Amino acid sequence: QVQPVESGGGLVQPGGSLRLSCAASGRTFSRYAMGWFRQAPGKEREFVAAIGGSGCSTYYADSVKGRFTISRDNAKNTVYLQLNSLKPEDPAVYYCAAGRSGIPGSNPRLYDYWGQGTQVTVSS
Repeated sequence: QVQPVESGGGLVQPGGSLRLSCAASGRTFSRYAMGWFRQAPGKEREFVAAIGGSGCSTYYADSVKGRFTISRDNAKNTVYLQLNSLKPEDPAVYYCAAGRSGIPGSNPRLYDYWGQGTQVTVSS
């Protein structure tokens, strides 16, 4: 079992960058697929990015492809989401999730453990 804890959210200007981190407890972190999702006020939670256990497989929502990068450091039990070229439509609470199956993807049902979220605000 892992428990994701997100950090790194904050206020950034349009076009700016942030790096979100997700630290997960547990000795078998490298077996878990990790995903990032986000939820803006009044909207449903949506997929952002996912990564397989080894870090070789990554997936992105079309809306963030080319701007966001997901990566992981299994030695540190941490997954990262680099947010670049932030747009007005990117503000949301960003959630990190861990999936026991090890299968990365966009379906929230692939993930068993969820963090509490970290707020990203984009404003000039």
